[in-house]
Amino acid sequence: MRLATWNINSIRTRVARAVDFAVREDIDVLALQEIKCKPEQFPYAPFEEAGYHVEAHGLNQWNGVAIASRLPMTDVRTSFEGQPGFAKGHEGPDAPLEARALGAMVDGVRVWSLYVPNGRSLGDEHYVYKLHWLEALRTATAAELAAVPALPLALVGDFNIIPFDHDNGDPAIVQGFSTHVSPPERDAFFALESAGVKDVVRPLIPEGFTYWDYQRLKFPRNEGIRIDFVLGSPTFADAVTGASIHRDERKGEQPSDHVPVVVDLDLGGAEDDDDLPMIFA
Repeated sequence: MRLATWNINSIRTRVARAVDFAVREDIDVLALQEIKCKPEQFPYAPFEEAGYHVEAHGLNQWNGVAIASRLPMTDVRTSFEGQPGFAKGHEGPDAPLEARALGAMVDGVRVWSLYVPNGRSLGDEHYVYKLHWLEALRTATAAELAAVPALPLALVGDFNIIPFDHDNGDPAIVQGFSTHVSPPERDAFFALESAGVKDVVRPLIPEGFTYWDYQRLKFPRNEGIRIDFVLGSPTFADAVTGASIHRDERKGEQPSDHVPVVVDLDLGGAEDDDDLPMIFA
């Protein structure tokens, strides 16, 4: 299986680029974030013509997530257990959920396409929401893996966190003044490892950015940041055979400000052993 994640920054604007990339790179499963449309507005036809089925979750012109797959998808979920909601000035458990998570089982793999809240600024309500959202994700992931320890599970998408200083090439992002690099955000990212998932791309690609702001020549100057990740459970991580960051997708006409991150998986073998469930690698 070849799995990719890409914050597409409006699928209706960039559908041709998304489909072209998926076909050209032989992607089996493409997780998309920031689709910026409702399901009924999603441009399904180009994906379907290319052999992909799409599950989309969006509520308005903001946020939104989707998964396009050449393989059957089952057990589709539009939120994870305990996912908090948000509305400015609205606190409590009944705050409306945003379209930031979409999960599906694909060929025995649980894939979550995630668009983590930005945080906006260190003093903003959205920053507190971001930390609550990440803690709920950690708890839900831990519970899912506790129920099925050998489950190949992947949390993929735009995490809006720069885990290490060398992931930050943007001089405008400064610890103490900016989101994405604050200790609480980094701690929340690293806490996901305690839930049973880890970055499966970094061991193979220790350097490279996944996002460059459109302004101030950030891309030509390579003043980017690394905020798009594939975090996998032990069974998923053991199946990873390769990874790539597709920097060139930031070039050309109307690019997204993010680029795709791809991992290759070898999940074979289990189906040849009648004594093992097919989710084992």
